[in-house]
Parts: sequence; structure tokens; C-alpha cells
Amino acid sequence: MKPHLHIEPAGSLQSRPEPQAVLSPWLVENGLRELQSLFRAVVFHPSSPILIADDDRNYQEASVGAGKLFGLQRENIIGRRLDDFLAPSVSSLLQERWQQFLKDGDQVGTLQLLRPDGSSYDVEYRARGNVLPVRHLLLLKDKLPSSGGAASAEEMPNWVQDYALCLLDADGHIVAWYGGAERMYGYRSEEVLGAGLAFFYPADDRQLVRMERKLLRAAREGHAASEAWHCRKDGSQFWANSVTMALRDEAGILQGYARVVRDFTDRHERDEALDIRRAELRTEADQSTIAGVASGEFERIAEMNDPLLEMLGYTREDLLAGRIVWASLTPKEYAAADEFAHEEGLRFGASSPFEKELLRKDGTRVSVRVATAVLKLSPFRWISFVTDLRSEPGAQVSLDSLVEKPQHNFPEIVGSSRVLKRVLAQVELVAPTDATVLVLGETGTGKEMIALALHRLSPRRNFPFVSVNCAAIPTGLLESELFGYEKGAFTGALQQKIGRFEMAHRGTLFLDEVGDIPLELQPKLLRALQEKCFERLGSTRTTPIDIRLVAATNQNLTQMVGDKLFRSDLYYRLKVFPVTLPALRERPEDIPLLARHFTKKYAERMGRRIDLISSATLAAMVDWPWPGNIRELENFIEKSVILSRGTSLRAPLAELRATTPLQTGSALEDVERDHIVRILRESGGVISVAARRLRIPRTTLNALMKRLHVSRTGL
Repeated sequence: MKPHLHIEPAGSLQSRPEPQAVLSPWLVENGLRELQSLFRAVVFHPSSPILIADDDRNYQEASVGAGKLFGLQRENIIGRRLDDFLAPSVSSLLQERWQQFLKDGDQVGTLQLLRPDGSSYDVEYRARGNVLPVRHLLLLKDKLPSSGGAASAEEMPNWVQDYALCLLDADGHIVAWYGGAERMYGYRSEEVLGAGLAFFYPADDRQLVRMERKLLRAAREGHAASEAWHCRKDGSQFWANSVTMALRDEAGILQGYARVVRDFTDRHERDEALDIRRAELRTEADQSTIAGVASGEFERIAEMNDPLLEMLGYTREDLLAGRIVWASLTPKEYAAADEFAHEEGLRFGASSPFEKELLRKDGTRVSVRVATAVLKLSPFRWISFVTDLRSEPGAQVSLDSLVEKPQHNFPEIVGSSRVLKRVLAQVELVAPTDATVLVLGETGTGKEMIALALHRLSPRRNFPFVSVNCAAIPTGLLESELFGYEKGAFTGALQQKIGRFEMAHRGTLFLDEVGDIPLELQPKLLRALQEKCFERLGSTRTTPIDIRLVAATNQNLTQMVGDKLFRSDLYYRLKVFPVTLPALRERPEDIPLLARHFTKKYAERMGRRIDLISSATLAAMVDWPWPGNIRELENFIEKSVILSRGTSLRAPLAELRATTPLQTGSALEDVERDHIVRILRESGGVISVAARRLRIPRTTLNALMKRLHVSRTGL
């Protein structure tokens, strides 16, 4: 349900700030053109048939999807009239509808169009008036034979509901406010001109600070995207997706900002379903190699390297002649995945890799993994990294040899299950980049091992790998641990200290248990990540840094964001490339491999020789759910090696049977909570004693108790 806040717009209008800067002549002359470029970058998905028309029904812009629908090149659509594509029987009807549309500013219906060969077909359309001055947006959709009747708003894609476009001056004040913005927010142009963006939020000084930061980021990086609740004039709220682009003149001087806002309330509620939908598009591959890179403008591919050309069966002559169009390489069923990647690219700079198929020149298909980054919005520039997923046939490998010969070039990671291979393939794909990686998984699944693998496969492998357990450091000391401090910064600061950020310069910084970072410290962490600089405690000097960040957590950050325990902007900054590790119970086929690996490891360490593990022992370990995952299994094997007196492993299976296992459907948090409560009771409620028994730092136990809502009261 959409939130509804009671505000008094009139009072806000009276107190709004007046513009602090004179509107620049450059913005007057070029602002609308730049805003139109941003609008095209945000809205024009290659698969969607989108048209921009003027009052006289002349097409000013057309997407590749519109060209596909009409059976024409975009160049053959732009400059022509809507009437040119209509069946004669509806030409007179169009004139009447168009006049009504210009009056109402919104229209939904059906039209009969003509193909180049003379045949006709029906399309549904939705038209939005004056998204820009004398520029109207039309979205078309094939009308299914079974749909019947006129199209309704509900039948059209939700994302085409409306677009709020505006221009801001260099100080962030509104200087142009168009029809879509009036419809979306409910304010007329004369009501908002001169106001800052914080005017559209409930009375909250923090919103003003957030908006200033977004504008600063757009000025620094060229553009910035965000999602948040925005407020209408009537007090209702909607989930807004906004993209802001900095406008600079030829000398590079900031003149203002162009901004596009869309109502994503419906999409916000369907985010989880969309993620699942994308996950279903992923396929399995036994071997993957980087095939190449493609880059271009909107639909046109300007450059493609030789490996990718070879994979798709094209020549460089085809590329130079403009015969390779990205939209034509994508089968229709993957259009939704491409559009979702486009949205991610606009919001985060780069999409998460997803698997799809590409059409080769001869019409055959090839399975690939694609990650697309948006480099620039005006003029629009993108780049896609394409990984070949075609598998090479190979011989089956025995179980024993898997222990000796690691898969995926990760000698420290043991396993051959499909779910683990999927994770390692993701690691191989993202490791050569500088993208921030968020490693998710239950406690004991090996998140730090994944972080190490990312570092060792990256170009930063010869520089430091610095690890910080955010839960193991007291809250008051975490800031100084991360950023360091100057001599005299506080009582006891007798000399300067270098923080972990500086220690990781040019290397990789791994923040484990990132969900335990205090809320008050999160803005400084976000600033350091986005601006690549920070200040030590007690210092006014800014220190630049060059790091690759890998974060990890076993907590539900999405839930924490909803509970206001974790900043959403930091969350989105961390989850550029999420990697989710499976629990050990989800990969039981790896348990025998891990058991043999740990047995060999601890036998060698203790000077023992253990060659055998009975099938009954392995079967019992495979059946056990291992709520502590790999860490619990490793500790169990270490104890087993200590107890063994011979060449065969003697595992204390009775201990497993005596412990209440993780029941099907029960939450891991319930098991952790029950275990901590039991140890606390046995320790008389003394935290330090309980922490020693649990073999974890006291600060970690305090953090766990806070997260699991465990109190010593009433133990």
C-alpha cells in the first residue's frame, strides 16, 4: 500500500527558497535539447515500440522496437506522419482522436496499421501529452487476437504511466517544469518554479541533505540515479525512479541538471518477482571464457572486438557497414531481461550479469552471459561484456580426483556441486573488474574464501588484501579502525594510526559482517566508497584511496533497510554484484569431498596418517543438516582426527545424533538463538564466559544477541 502523508503545500510554497543563481544563457539555449537526450536514454529500450510526435503527428523520434513493429528502419520513420502508417479505414477516426488527445493529454486505444507489403495489423497504444514542449509520447504494442476491444491502461506496461521531466539550475532550483511532471506531482509550473527538489518531500531536513548529495554525485560522475518515496501535492506518495544528469557547457562549467522521474510503485512491489524471473533465465555451463566486448550508442554497435565478431559469425566489414544492431542479436523472449539490465545500468552504472542467447549471423543461437554498463547519458554510450557459455565436452572426473584437482581454478575451494559451480562462475566473471561485490550467505559458508578468490583473480592480486570483521570491533572503535586517526584526535591517541582503508590502497578491502556497521557510521563509509577519499579522525585533510571493495553478511539487508537499520543508498552501493553462497545442506554432494579434504589437512598437521573414511560415516555426515555449515563440518572433522587411532577416521557420530538437528522449514536464526540462550544459561548470563565457550569474541556475541533479540533478562 502506498504511504499517505498529510502535508500543507501552501505553507511549503511560502517558505520555499528563491533561486540563488541567475539562469544561464547556455541552459536557456541548450537545456531542452539535453533533457530530450536524457529522456531518450532513460525511456528508449530497444525492444519497446516508442514514438515521439509533435502536434501535427510528425514523428520526431522512434525506437528500434518501433522500427521492428513497422518493418522499417528508424530513419524511414522519423520525419513522417502517423497517418502514413494507418489503414485508410481509420484515417478519419485518427483526426478526431488526435484532437481529443491534444485536449486531454492522455489516451489509450487501438489502431490498424499497414505493413510495407500492404497487409494490416492491429496495435494497442497509449499516448501521453507534452512530456516535453510540443512532444508527445506514444507506446505501441501488438494487439493479440484474443484481447478484443479497446486497450485499457491496465493492459499497457506499467512503466509508461507517465514521466516527470524538469530542468534545474546549477544550484538545484527548478527552472522548467513540463506536462508529465504536472500530472505526476499535481503541481502546476507556476507553483514550483524556483523551488528546490526538497520541496516535494515531507518536512524533513535530511531529505534536503540527501538531494544535495545526489546533485553533487551527478555533477561529479555525470549522472546519478536513485529510488525513493516522493510526495504529491495531495499528500499521497509514490515510489519514484529518478535519473539526474549534469549539464555542462563546452568549457566544462556546470550550468544545471536535467531530471527524469518515473512512478515505479508497481515495479517496486514486484522487485522480488523480477529478480526470480531473471534468475530463471540463467543456464548452466561447464566452462566459460570471455568472448569479447561490444560498445555503442543506443541500438547501434559502434565497436566489437574480434573474438565476439567470430563468435557471432560476423566480419569487421559487417560492423563498419552498420549491419550489426544489438536489438537484432537478441531473441524476443529475452527482451524483458535486456530491459531489466538497462534499468540496472541506469541506476547502478552496470547491470548484474545475466544469461541469455544471442543470434548468430546464420540464425543459430549461442548461450552467453552479459553484463552491461552505462558509460554516459548524453550522448548515450554503453558497453557490454559478453562471456561465451558454450561447453566443451569432457570426461567425467572421479570423486577422489576432485579433492586433488580443484575446479574453476580455486585451489582453496572444495566442491563440485552445480550450485557451487554457479557461484564460482560468477566469481570468475566479476573478479577482473573493479565492481563492488556483496557476498551473501549463512554463517560458516565460506564468504571470506570467496573474497580471497575475487582478490587473487583480479588485477590487484599483487597488492594488499585487508580484511575487517565489522562485528568483532566495538562500535566506538570501528570508525578509527576503518579510517585511522591523527595524534591527539581523542584521549589516548598518542600517535597517528593508519586505518584499514589506507592499508588496502590499490588492493582489496573485505568488510565482513557489513550489516553490523552502526547506522551513524554508514554515511561516512558511503562517502568514502563513492568519492574514493576520506578524512582520518581529527584531520581536515582528504586522503584519496583506490580500493576494490568486497562486503559480506549473513543478515537480510533488504529487511534491515525496511526496518531503517541500514541505509538504502549504502545497500545499493554494496550490491552492485551480489553473490549468494549456498548452505551446506543445499550441496550435500560436496560433503564427502570436504570431509576428505579436512581429514587430510588435519592429519598432516597432527602428524597422523588417515587414509580411510567408512561409507557409514560419510552417509551419516551427508544426512546431517550442518546448521553451522562448512565451519561446523571442519570443526567436527578436526575433533574426529584427534580421536582417531589408526588409518581410518573415527567420527563421534553419537554427538550428531544427540544434538537436535535443524528441522525442515525451521530458520537458521532460530537454531542460533536457541544455542546462544542455552550457553548463556549455562554460563550464568556472563557474556565473557559464554563468548569463550562459543569460541567467538565478546563483541561478536553482543552483536549476535542484538540481531537475534536475545536478552540476559529472564535466562
